[in-house]
Amino acid sequence: MSLNSTPSADRIHIGIFGKRNAGKSSVINAITGQSLAIVSDVKGTTTDPVLKAMELLPLGPVVMIDTPGLDDEGELGALRIQKACQILNKTDIAVVVVDGTVGMTKEDDAILDRIKAKDIPYVVVMNKLDLAADGAQNIIGDAANAKMSDQKNVIWVSSENKTNIYELKELIASQVKTDDQSHKIVGDLLEYGDLVVLVVPIDSAAPKGRLILPQQQTIRDVLESGAVSIVVRESELADTLAKLGTKPKMVITDSQAFEQVAKEVPEDILLTSFSILFARYKGNLKSVAEGARCLDKLKDGDTVLISEGCTHHRQCDDIGTVKMPGWIKEHTGKELRFEFSSGVEFPMDLSRYQMIIHCGGCTLNEREMKYRLKCAADQGVPMTNYGTAIAYMKGILERSLEVFAS
Repeated sequence: MSLNSTPSADRIHIGIFGKRNAGKSSVINAITGQSLAIVSDVKGTTTDPVLKAMELLPLGPVVMIDTPGLDDEGELGALRIQKACQILNKTDIAVVVVDGTVGMTKEDDAILDRIKAKDIPYVVVMNKLDLAADGAQNIIGDAANAKMSDQKNVIWVSSENKTNIYELKELIASQVKTDDQSHKIVGDLLEYGDLVVLVVPIDSAAPKGRLILPQQQTIRDVLESGAVSIVVRESELADTLAKLGTKPKMVITDSQAFEQVAKEVPEDILLTSFSILFARYKGNLKSVAEGARCLDKLKDGDTVLISEGCTHHRQCDDIGTVKMPGWIKEHTGKELRFEFSSGVEFPMDLSRYQMIIHCGGCTLNEREMKYRLKCAADQGVPMTNYGTAIAYMKGILERSLEVFAS
């Protein structure tokens, strides 16, 4: 897989924050070496967060996020500032750009406090070194450093003449944890030569001519571990297992085929789903497993939020808006209300919901998925995902968790 084909959710998300005309867009263009963001002397040129997937050495595949100015004005300006702050929920590394001719301001202090509160690695860029008066670098730099918990996070640059841009890229790269590369979907559960069967239904809701992202990523992870993957439809599973001549280490299924697959896979073969694997991959498996068990606590009149991380064209048998509500009603026997959200529009106020069922979150990075889970936990609303909920409703959740020895 080339860097260019790395899914957005697996890229490091670098958020650029700062006041209008601090030079955020100019810094982005200097870092990337291309005209990625619009540069203008007019305040407020960037009115909405702009995301761009690209390669940034020495980091590799990243998503750069240019945000509106933190000092925007008026009713629309307040909404833009709110959007900029929401970007922190998906930011792996925050870059705060400060106008070096002015120094740290209350807006810079405020965003830095938010960044620290969310425990996000950060870099403070004192921009416009070429315009700062003689001695301003030391004076303003000392003032800025006094506000930082780590003075090594501050760097002076000039986006105009490219001074210290290379050093800035190195500083940003140094914020990445060295153990991030060991993060696996399923590879750490496999040994070289293991046989894995993946069950992928091809129905009216399946994308034409391709597999969905979780399936692609899982196959890639299996191959990287040195294991062997066999991909079949649920209709060919039983015949395939009989023909293999050797017992597979594991069967991984699409959640919608969970019930049928569980009946056809012998008990001595490990069985789980793509959604359950991705729940662990995003770092929240225990939470969503506990959330699934709360389905039995729903009462008549309760409202369930069904949320998806991406937006897509709805099919007549769409899993989120059609199948999932039907399965939940059948399992609980209750008269329930359902609301739906997709993309970035995850509600901040969850008080009207008694439960949240989320998709596998393949298009969301780990930080944003954990943010959504924490929002639910903080407001006392149980949350699970599609595959884990389906496994619980079909009575096979405990079996599907046996693949994780711990």
